[in-house]
Amino acid sequence: VQLQASGGGLVQTGDSLRLSCAASRRLFSNNGMAWFRQAPGEEREFVAGIDWRGGTISYKDSVKARFTISRDNPKNMLYLQMNSLKPEDTGVYYCAAARRAIASRQAHDYNYWGQGTLVTVSS
Repeated sequence: VQLQASGGGLVQTGDSLRLSCAASRRLFSNNGMAWFRQAPGEEREFVAGIDWRGGTISYKDSVKARFTISRDNPKNMLYLQMNSLKPEDTGVYYCAAARRAIASRQAHDYNYWGQGTLVTVSS
């Protein structure tokens, strides 16, 4: 397994969750990383991305003030801290490794995907 996401669950509106993604060293050290999510019946969408050094970060507008992406390169770990969760944040969250050192917003720029972890936010 090259990317393993965890940390999802069932929470209430306003709660917090922290997602984690364990990556193989080969994938992680020089690659941009991102979190995507897919709600039922919807297309997969970009949530947050971080370049290989953690110097450039981007977010989907609707999560910008609530979510924080981070990475721990020595541990090959990617994180997504999600605060003030809303029902519209519900979905399967995927971590992904980019083909390059930067993290784009386009799914086709990522060639490795974790298995996904389900986040359900009840109202």
